[in-house]
Amino acid sequence: MPGPYVIRGSVVLPEGELAWRFSRSSGPGGQHVNTSDSRVELLFDVAATKSLPDVWKERALERLASRLVDGVVTVRASEHRSQFRNREMALVRLAALLAEATAPPPKARRATKIPRGINERRLREKKARGETKRGRNARDW
Repeated sequence: MPGPYVIRGSVVLPEGELAWRFSRSSGPGGQHVNTSDSRVELLFDVAATKSLPDVWKERALERLASRLVDGVVTVRASEHRSQFRNREMALVRLAALLAEATAPPPKARRATKIPRGINERRLREKKARGETKRGRNARDW
């Protein structure tokens, strides 16, 4: 498999901390489908990993809490007929999931005030539009 899979910066997924499980894919197939274990499950122990910095690990544990089972996150892939391609898909998904979960929180939005000139121009345009519409009324009978 082409690697290493970079999470962000210089942090990569260590091959030694990844656990793989293989099983038969569901869905239609032929003679080949009943004999090949092409579905892939990739397990990564977020709680026990040494490859993530402590701050990232805390963020990942907090953000992935609903997906974790005893600190382990599982990613499945079964789109392809080839186990090799499903393994690649699972690795890419795990790397993307960890990159998103360990990303720093966004900057807090600083409230800004609308400049008075812009607000006055908006009100003037509203008044002019209202006058235009009022002028279309044919009540002079």
